[in-house]
Amino acid sequence: MLTKLMPRSDDFFTDFEKQAAATVEGARLLKDLLDNFVDVKRKCQAIRDIEHLADDITHRAYERLHKNFITPFDRGEIHRLLGRIDDVLDYANAAAERIGLYEIASVVPESRELATVLLAQTKKMEEAVRGLRNVKDPKRILEACKEMNLLENQADTALREGVARLFKSGVDPLTVMKWKEVLDLIESATDRCEDVANIIEGVVLEHA
Repeated sequence: MLTKLMPRSDDFFTDFEKQAAATVEGARLLKDLLDNFVDVKRKCQAIRDIEHLADDITHRAYERLHKNFITPFDRGEIHRLLGRIDDVLDYANAAAERIGLYEIASVVPESRELATVLLAQTKKMEEAVRGLRNVKDPKRILEACKEMNLLENQADTALREGVARLFKSGVDPLTVMKWKEVLDLIESATDRCEDVANIIEGVVLEHA
């Protein structure tokens, strides 16, 4: 089992868990922004604030990785996992930022669907990440990873349908361009969740 391999620093597991919790909160805020499209500037700032908090967590974890000789699993995998979790919130924040900067006036339904998928993914990601601390139940972790992958497939479908609807909607091309970028960014966040799932699967399968 992973827990028996070597002495370890639990700080890395705490870093992962803090990152995941911040990502869930960021995804929740993005969903709230799109579901209740009022007070947009304040809501975008709230997402930006949580993204900055997550960046601080990530940077401290990278510093710890460079200083600690003993790590709970492969250093390269730790680095990749930290980076991919960080990417999820980066993309969610970028989507919210575009909504604010472009002064978008109304929401397309596919953006809400994508945000719903992203929030569900991040919750499963948090579940999988928490399981890494003590891998007593690899089946549960792998099931959470499987769910993340299935949700990403839903996001792909929502993106394709959303872009197709935009192109057929007859709205002005500038609006189409704005929303296509926002939808792409949210879907990219779901892609990064899938990357997180794949990394965690690899770690569990190698060490469980």
